[in-house]
Amino acid sequence: MNLLSTLLTNTTLALLLMLIAFWLPQLNAYAEKTSPYECGFDPMGSARLPFSMKFFLVAITFLLFDLEITLLLPLPWAIQTNNLTTMLLMALFLISLLATSLAYEWTQKGLEWNK
Repeated sequence: MNLLSTLLTNTTLALLLMLIAFWLPQLNAYAEKTSPYECGFDPMGSARLPFSMKFFLVAITFLLFDLEITLLLPLPWAIQTNNLTTMLLMALFLISLLATSLAYEWTQKGLEWNK
């Protein structure tokens, strides 16, 4: 009986979420959303416009910082460890590495969007 009620509840919630996801975006249509390109480029211009490498550098920087932060996410659970000093030293090392990386990017002007 528990399995049947769980399957019924999960199926009902999934169908309800699918209906909401299908109907809700159609209610808020505006000119930019209905255009074929939502990326901010002019769809009527040339397709061979030079693309700024700064975009890729910022994207890679975001990925690197995002990966370092995901290494810090298990820290609340790691506090329950028996070897607290080692865990705190590793957390301090990761945070200082993140801060040093950010300072380096800032001094090298890697976070500025100027051409």
